[in-house]
Amino acid sequence: MASIYFKELKSFLSSVAGYVVLLAFLIFSGLMLWVFPDTSIIDYGYATMEQFFNIAPWLLLFLIPAITMRSFSDEFKSGTIEWLSTKPLHRWQIIGGKMLASFTLVVIALLPTTVYILSIHYLAMDQAALDAGGIIGSYIGLLLLVAAFTAIGVFCSSLSDNQIISFLASLFVCFLLYSGFEAMSRIDIFRGGADYYLGLIGMDYHYNSINRGVIDSRDVVYFLSLIALFFALTQFVLQRRRLSA
Repeated sequence: MASIYFKELKSFLSSVAGYVVLLAFLIFSGLMLWVFPDTSIIDYGYATMEQFFNIAPWLLLFLIPAITMRSFSDEFKSGTIEWLSTKPLHRWQIIGGKMLASFTLVVIALLPTTVYILSIHYLAMDQAALDAGGIIGSYIGLLLLVAAFTAIGVFCSSLSDNQIISFLASLFVCFLLYSGFEAMSRIDIFRGGADYYLGLIGMDYHYNSINRGVIDSRDVVYFLSLIALFFALTQFVLQRRRLSA
């Protein structure tokens, strides 16, 4: 699995497009956090990272599909998937290596955002102390969300040898699971019972629960189950493609 992991990291970081994607994420997060009036921390008026954690999932909706879209699509298009199949690697090791590499790349993109914590601290009146526990909890929630989006992205990449199709499919599924069910729960016909369960299906509910600084085991189990589900689905798709080849 380590060989797949380092191969994916090297492949992404050796391309200009990879750096453009990471840079675009940092630029947009910076603009939305400090410049755009509707989301600016300065206009918000409180020394808190809440604005960042509200914005981040929407930026990750585009960043992660852009990173994962080539995971298996490139292998199918170039034919190297056959070469991988001859290696002494289990299918779960190939998938795990690709997921872990994509997750690492997103973590690399998130690391510079920790500078925002210091910036907010020094801009705060009398340099008031930030809620360190809440920030740590929110970052844990964000990492769980990243892991779930990554599992979805790698799964969608296994469905097609076209990177654009993989990107759009991943974007749609991530949006549906993050915000789609929450939006459906607000439809009048679902109110009175079904709205609660629709909300529970969506990642938004569980992410916001952790984002409040309370790490509930049910929310953690939800994200881990989602990751396991898409990991298993990716294995199933690869098995079917191999049988039909």
